[in-house]
Amino acid sequence: MAEFDIAGIVQGLHDARQQWRQAHRPAGEVRTEFPSRDALATIVAQLKGVLFPMRLGPPGLRQESEEFHVAHALDSALHALLRQVEIELRYSAALQQRTDTDVAGQALAATQAFGAALPDIRFMLDSDVLAAYQGDPAARSVDEVLLCYPGILAMIHHRMAHCLYKLGLPLLARIVAEQAHAETGIDIHPGATIGAGFFMDHGTGIVIGETAVIGQRVRLYQAVTLGAKRFPTHADGTLQKGLPRHPVVEDDVVIYAGATVLGRITIGRGAVIGGNVWVTHDVAPGAHVTQAASRENDAPGGQGDPV
Repeated sequence: MAEFDIAGIVQGLHDARQQWRQAHRPAGEVRTEFPSRDALATIVAQLKGVLFPMRLGPPGLRQESEEFHVAHALDSALHALLRQVEIELRYSAALQQRTDTDVAGQALAATQAFGAALPDIRFMLDSDVLAAYQGDPAARSVDEVLLCYPGILAMIHHRMAHCLYKLGLPLLARIVAEQAHAETGIDIHPGATIGAGFFMDHGTGIVIGETAVIGQRVRLYQAVTLGAKRFPTHADGTLQKGLPRHPVVEDDVVIYAGATVLGRITIGRGAVIGGNVWVTHDVAPGAHVTQAASRENDAPGGQGDPV
């Protein structure tokens, strides 16, 4: 029978944990529970069935039972979410060494606000589904879009994650966002603001940064990056957090596959960004930005100036 040095491995792992904690945990910090990825996955699955009960709810659900299912699943999901909200708020308070926080009251208020936002989230998602159906000639029905398109799955997660982010729950928001990232290959930071009717065609490899602002009826193709151009630092060399550093994309913009748009620049309303271009300056409304002149006639969106 094979034998392993279990005691030695356990001791080595213990030493590694202690070394990390001594180096990175502030003195006097109280150890607290951490939010559960598994619990949030269950909560999000329930909320998908709340938002779209006849398509993403339990198999065999009948329309006459729809309201009962929504009420039961919503009650279960919100109570479970309340627990995770409390955990994040306690964790945040411990990091900041705050002891005078009414965690229970704040958690209840945040969870109630999230629940109240679900109808608006559903309306926004309806606009995303419709944009995908109308924008893709391969789509045979809105049901196909909802059930099959990775961009819609990513947006279901993002619309919920963005709400959590705005409610001051960035850790829960990031976990929800990263669940979709792992499944779809679409990386949307929960802080990004995205208007109605957003369509990611194919979607794989799209990256949207935290401070990006996207208007209405915007379409992105696969491998588009809305990223930061530079990362300002403090005097001690640490990164400055929270600065606006990602693009503003106005209404009705189309950005084709592989384009990289960097920095706090503005892509004007109705502009078209061709595939595989690198954009670091403002683009005027209605402009077409394509690759080098030799390829202008073949680039999506027609004639334009090379980047």
